[in-house]
Amino acid sequence: MSRTTSRVLWIIAGIFLIIAGIGCMRNPGEVLYGLPFIFGVAMMFSGIVDIVIFAMGHDYIAGSGWFLADGILTVLMSLFVLDNGWFTTITISFIFGMWLIFSGITKLVNSFDLQNLGVKGWGWFTVFGILLTVIGFISFTHPFANIADMAWMIGPFLILHGIVSVIRGCLFTRFWL
Repeated sequence: MSRTTSRVLWIIAGIFLIIAGIGCMRNPGEVLYGLPFIFGVAMMFSGIVDIVIFAMGHDYIAGSGWFLADGILTVLMSLFVLDNGWFTTITISFIFGMWLIFSGITKLVNSFDLQNLGVKGWGWFTVFGILLTVIGFISFTHPFANIADMAWMIGPFLILHGIVSVIRGCLFTRFWL
């Protein structure tokens, strides 16, 4: 897989996540039935992109093991979300929190690997990793009372996760060994 293809995949995944986040925030009251689907599909796409990029370039990408770990967990959680719609609707703040915590920790640990390898821009992943982890703990410790509140929480997260993917795509050449 070429560097350009990897960059494009991450940028497309980021744009998809940003659009899903905006969709959640535009119609928070109407996402009750669609939230598990929107959330699940966005997670699935993001996870598959990470796995594909790992599979095609793991020998050439610094810290690629963390991309694989994040991708596998994201795909597994997306399958759960897509298969259990009503259960997901009831427990979305906990599922959301778990995903944020794991995704934030993998980005944080990956940033230290990138720092050790001398990759420029590693600090952005530290900041985003900490931010995602903190938001995950908040979601986990303060479950939301209604789905509209969750839509307002998930929307910005999807946007933030999309921004991280776009930045990853833009900085991708710095990861290449």
